[in-house]
Amino acid sequence: MPGYYDINDILMEDEPISVVFQVTANGVGLLDPGAESNCVEKGAKVDLPFWLAHGLLSLEQAVSINPPPCFTQKTRKEIQADAACVDLRIRCPYFYELGCKIVPLVSDKSMALFLRYAFTSRYKEVLSKSHSSSTMTVPKFVPRLTKKKKLVCLNLQGNRWLLSRNGVLVV
Repeated sequence: MPGYYDINDILMEDEPISVVFQVTANGVGLLDPGAESNCVEKGAKVDLPFWLAHGLLSLEQAVSINPPPCFTQKTRKEIQADAACVDLRIRCPYFYELGCKIVPLVSDKSMALFLRYAFTSRYKEVLSKSHSSSTMTVPKFVPRLTKKKKLVCLNLQGNRWLLSRNGVLVV
């Protein structure tokens, strides 16, 4: 559960999100680098941190949120082709966490199914490699993982004794 003092949650909410202003906003011209005055015109497209975009969305629908670049159709096609080979960490270190927070805010309802597919298909690979790989191969594999997958992998590597003979995680 994310918390107020959780550094990963703070960093995730600082990811830039593209928004379109639905109203003219006076006194916030600093948000739009292309604005010549101290206001942002209706229809202006601006990149804001997620926390600010979410706040403006909940404030009388002042903005509409566009899915971040890491959730484009190109990324979706790459993951559907071979999820294990896609380096999600380069696209967004908090890919899953940000995706879960954005799903209810965007109009693209297929994003939830895409996130579930990406997580489950990549989870199998992480579980397999973290259980069977030696410490010599882990450094090549771990840097490609998102923050959440890296935590799972390193926990499984350090706690191999938690896995029973049939591969089921025993707590």
